[in-house]
Amino acid sequence: MAQQQWITTQDKTFRKWLNTKLSARNIPPAQSLQKDLATGVLLIHLLEILGNESLGKYASNPRLRVQKCENVHKALEYIRGRGIQLFNIGAEDIVDGNLKLILGLLWTLILRFTIADINAEGLTAKEGLLLWCKRKTACYEEIDITDFSTSWNNGLAFCALLDFHRPDLIDYYALDKSDHKGNTALAFKIATEEIGIPALLDVEDVCDVAKPDERSLVTYIAYWFHAFSQLERIETAGRRVEKFVEVMQGAWEMQHGYEKRMAELLRQMREMKQQWSAATFVGTYVDAKQQSQQFSSYKRTLKRAWVAEKADLVSLLGNIKTKLSTYRLKDYEPPAHLSLANLDLEWKKLLQDENKRSIVINEKIRDIKEGLRRSFADAANEFALCLNTVSLQISELDGDPEHQLRIVRTLHRNIIPLELELDRIEKLSDDCEEANIEENDYTVYSYDELEYEYGLAKESVAKKLSFLDNQIVARSMTNLTPIQLEEFESVFRHFDRDLTNSLQEIEFSAALASLGLVYDEEEMHEVFKEVSAGGRSVTFEQFIRFMVEVTEDQNSAEQVYQSFKEVADGKPYVTEFDLRHSLVPDGMIEELVSTMPKVQAEDGEMGFDYEKYMEGLMGKKLDTNGAHH
Repeated sequence: MAQQQWITTQDKTFRKWLNTKLSARNIPPAQSLQKDLATGVLLIHLLEILGNESLGKYASNPRLRVQKCENVHKALEYIRGRGIQLFNIGAEDIVDGNLKLILGLLWTLILRFTIADINAEGLTAKEGLLLWCKRKTACYEEIDITDFSTSWNNGLAFCALLDFHRPDLIDYYALDKSDHKGNTALAFKIATEEIGIPALLDVEDVCDVAKPDERSLVTYIAYWFHAFSQLERIETAGRRVEKFVEVMQGAWEMQHGYEKRMAELLRQMREMKQQWSAATFVGTYVDAKQQSQQFSSYKRTLKRAWVAEKADLVSLLGNIKTKLSTYRLKDYEPPAHLSLANLDLEWKKLLQDENKRSIVINEKIRDIKEGLRRSFADAANEFALCLNTVSLQISELDGDPEHQLRIVRTLHRNIIPLELELDRIEKLSDDCEEANIEENDYTVYSYDELEYEYGLAKESVAKKLSFLDNQIVARSMTNLTPIQLEEFESVFRHFDRDLTNSLQEIEFSAALASLGLVYDEEEMHEVFKEVSAGGRSVTFEQFIRFMVEVTEDQNSAEQVYQSFKEVADGKPYVTEFDLRHSLVPDGMIEELVSTMPKVQAEDGEMGFDYEKYMEGLMGKKLDTNGAHH
């Protein structure tokens, strides 16, 4: 009776699966597997649909038994040709309607073409499908999926899968947990009508039997897996679109902010030049001194704000271009009157007018020492030229982020030594102040201004360096070698079975084991919690950073002590011959023998006490067993 039950269930389930596939060609559905497959025609149609290729010529309307056998034989040979093993089945078995062998054949095709692409952590397709079901229902207390039979006959597992993926379609916690048929019927109805999953099973196939047929359930649940996997891919695509829109919106906001701030800066600069042009002197020293103080105030306040804004605008435009280039979007060029080229032109005019204003004021104050003025001006102008060169190179950055990063790193290395020159300029400024020199016709710069602009230049370079590093972080987030990075990324992707760009604890453990990092269960759990920062999974960035940590080479004092001991071949002292024999460079040997405590060797040769040498360097008593006292 039990055998007849599974045959009946599989007959119905596999026939519905067959008809679902044949519907792609608008072929009338099969009513009986024994009769409708006997001609071999439907079997050939099925294989052409599954394999997405033609099987060639065959008898499309066979009447003779030999024609039917030839059709079925062609189908079976095609199956074997795809590397699928068939046992104890021939064309005559199908033509004669041997239902058990027909069901076995269809199960083999289901395994190959419906379930085989389901895998997780190197498990078989069926095991992978079972693991998927367990993970999706792990947070539901009433559910414990251990098989494809009795774990499903109360209908709650189906309802939980729906609630996990589409909570808008079912209220899981409002279900009557004792209504097995009602829950199963509800889940089947939603799956068919809302998700589009073929109704391969009936409620009684699951609820009215003590042990539902495993193969029928596997076939049906595989459709659930594919349906929800497709849903997750669609959601991922949606998130990608959302991120792109956010990038575009962010870029537009940056462009709008750039244009608004540039227009305001140019307006303020024009107003200041007009004020200078209209200014007059009454001919007194007090008036000239007062205008000189007003001019100095402008340079300390308003001009500094402009310098900062100018640097920010240069950086902002560079960031906009880099952002668009990173996402391979159309480059942004501001309107001509708001371009950096126009800003530089207006800035040059401002400096020219500023210089004229400075000269006019300085002509009213003559008590100046020419030599100090020239010395300060030469140094200040040269320093300003260096800063302007840095600003220009930042503004002209273009190309891929890696190329820009190399340039900015060079700028960063070159700008630090300028601080020594700035110290020299400060000294010249102090000399001028001591000499009561209050004006300088040969430069528009003061020490305070140059110090401020130097700080801005360093900050601008540092900001640019950080920005480019952040842009490259997805591709270059570690200083691992390309081979290491490729290996770690390959391992990560291999164990990221569900394509979520993260590893669950069991996946993380397997990935580490494949790289030779094996922990016991308790240690593994602690490592996972630390790396994931308490989360439920480890991201790619967290994984790479962890691998960087565990692959770093560190030298402790104990390790150096052990190295000395190996060089000395176990002796409590090391000789110059030992050092040369271990290929230590000559210059280093001379340094060591001149600084290490000397002892008398057994053969009368001079020895050197490396333990006391290490203790002197560490400032601690060194435990020769590997620990500090």
